[in-house]
Amino acid sequence: MADLQSPRLQKLDEHNLTTDQRALAQSIASGPRGQFKMSGPFAIYLHAPTFGELAQKLGGHLRFKTGVSPRLSEFAILCTAQHWKAQYEWAMHAPMAEKAGVKPETIRDIQAGRAPKKAPSDEKAVYAFVKELYATRRVGNGAYNKVKKILGEAGTVELVGILGYYAMVSMTLNTFKAPLPDGIKAPFKEGKR
Repeated sequence: MADLQSPRLQKLDEHNLTTDQRALAQSIASGPRGQFKMSGPFAIYLHAPTFGELAQKLGGHLRFKTGVSPRLSEFAILCTAQHWKAQYEWAMHAPMAEKAGVKPETIRDIQAGRAPKKAPSDEKAVYAFVKELYATRRVGNGAYNKVKKILGEAGTVELVGILGYYAMVSMTLNTFKAPLPDGIKAPFKEGKR
């Protein structure tokens, strides 16, 4: 079982950041997120602030400025977090998904790795698209056309961008063992794939 409480990167002191690290923290705080937290991917990005600035800008755009509704965006993020068993990502985005309108039963199904049978048809279409893409690294015409009908061409491109960005975030969180906030239970068993 992996030790989630032993991050692989040194925890940085918020009061002793370099100029580049402070600029990244300020950029995150002044962007669409409206705050900077010394946790999760942003704490990791501080160790490579030039990369972190590019990543957080892309993430800010994909999370807040696409034509994909917040409900479907958060739904796709949860599908990605479940695929990667990204503890921190799931813990942060499950409440956001529910607030955006994803039903608790659907969230439980995704967490358990089950197809959400009672989800609205647009969520089912996104689920099929995501699962097919992650399983085969391709999307067939059936899944593609269903999502394109819902999101349009631009929205479909943006959906793939959301999936790619949050896959990168998941890999980052998992590789560097981002700790969960105090009091948050790990949503996935470690070692189980």
